[in-house]
Amino acid sequence: MAVLVMLSAALLLGLFLPSSMANNVLLGDEKLFADEFLTEAGYKFIMRKSDCNLALIDPNDQQLWATNTNDNGQNCFARMQTDGNLVIFNDEKNGVWQSKTHGPEGKYILVLQRDGHVVIYGSPVWIIPEPTNRKISMATKN
Repeated sequence: MAVLVMLSAALLLGLFLPSSMANNVLLGDEKLFADEFLTEAGYKFIMRKSDCNLALIDPNDQQLWATNTNDNGQNCFARMQTDGNLVIFNDEKNGVWQSKTHGPEGKYILVLQRDGHVVIYGSPVWIIPEPTNRKISMATKN
């Protein structure tokens, strides 16, 4: 149930907040270009220009994770696709890495969370009972 509430909250955030207002989300069909990054609580999720790596950096500037896509081009970009798959494309627009999270077309959102986790949320497939007159607590960005 808690997962469902978190998923609903993330989707609501993605549906009602333009990504220009939130610097820790990437909505379906949005791109993260070379040297651009998402940031939250000191963490960075950055698309590196020089080596085509998508990397997660902690508040102490230590790399926690990377796609290891070195030498696959320059000026790469990451795209959160509308099928839920995060894909890195090189300067020739060839896919060089993917999260392998593709599913049915829908509304997906990639979120860099305050705890440093990067999570892709998607549209619920089925839910019972239908949420009506329920209060959903949402985290807000200060």
